[in-house]
Amino acid sequence: MGTDTTDPADARVRRARIAMAAIFAVHGAVTGTFATRVPWIQEHVGISAGRLGLALAFPAIGASLTMPLAGSVSHRFGSRTALRALLALWCASLALPALSPGMLTLCAALAVYGAASGMADVAMNALGVETEERLGRSIMSGLHGMWSAGALVGSAAGTVAAQAGTDARVHLGLAAGLLVGLGSVACRWALDVRSAVDEHPPPRLALPPRSAVIIGAVGFCAVFAEGASLDWSAVYLRDVIGSGPGVAAACTTAFACTMAVARLAGDAAVRRFGPVRTVRAGGVLAAGGGLLVVLAAHPLPAIAGFGLLGLGIAVVVPLAFAAAGRSGPDAGRAIAGVATITYTSGLVAPAAIGQIANATSLVVSFGLVTVLAAGLVAGAGVLRAPARDAAAVARTAAAAER
Repeated sequence: MGTDTTDPADARVRRARIAMAAIFAVHGAVTGTFATRVPWIQEHVGISAGRLGLALAFPAIGASLTMPLAGSVSHRFGSRTALRALLALWCASLALPALSPGMLTLCAALAVYGAASGMADVAMNALGVETEERLGRSIMSGLHGMWSAGALVGSAAGTVAAQAGTDARVHLGLAAGLLVGLGSVACRWALDVRSAVDEHPPPRLALPPRSAVIIGAVGFCAVFAEGASLDWSAVYLRDVIGSGPGVAAACTTAFACTMAVARLAGDAAVRRFGPVRTVRAGGVLAAGGGLLVVLAAHPLPAIAGFGLLGLGIAVVVPLAFAAAGRSGPDAGRAIAGVATITYTSGLVAPAAIGQIANATSLVVSFGLVTVLAAGLVAGAGVLRAPARDAAAVARTAAAAER
């Protein structure tokens, strides 16, 4: 009989990769589920579109304020325990907005929702980077692709619930319970990285390191283009191209699907060409797509342009997180810094596009998107982050669960 030569440690890392894919999908499913019930929440609370817009700023505010805390939580409790708790809190918070009776309680609920999202985001990206290092090949793009797939599944289920007239308090409560359970099960097989006994805990709240700011600037460009395209592509086709509502909505869907597919396939490109060349090529595609959008006079080239934008920027954020995690000894702090910058970009982009459009036109707004997309070509070099020194790697490996 043959002898099984499979290394148990290798098998554990492969299981951890599958677990991380499920965790990213659960995180995305919460976002997709919530987005479909925003109209119900607005009607239930009885607020105008302007006040709803103000309320919807609170998730990003909550996330930005609490993401720097994620590193200290993981240091104190261990990465797996921290992620399990933060992911469960994020999933459970899905039920809160629909239970809010007024504007103030809605803002508070959304701040908690965003805070839980941001801390879970940092924890799972840090553990995703660690899993990638143990596995020895790129997986971050695929993990973010699973996030997009989870968001699509959550939004599809939410659309069915909304179409059926299901009370959002019931829908979101049931979804929260289901996702808490799925996330908890997935976390059982995640790596459990624990800090060495003699390692000092990270500051509870600290500014991101300089390396994270530089890497975050590249992520800022990509997330700005993503936020602008998701929120304004349908409006662009309707107001600039003159498309009907069905074609305009299909453009947004096509953009989201293009990003999901590109992320799922992105690891293969990264393994073959490396992160720098992959992002530079993506920047060329995204800039070409933006130029096509700006010059388009008919729906088809405009939709193709948005599709190229999605294809070009899809892998940038996963690679920015991976580079941040390898940029120094404090991976959690660096990832939190990049996450804060990208969240800020996502918050700023839709409003900035609207303000520029009011002052000039939507065409000029997407001219700015095109310039930022071209900036990926120039900035891609910062993703060639130095590896951790050998001593740091040895300490991390020795502290991990055996």
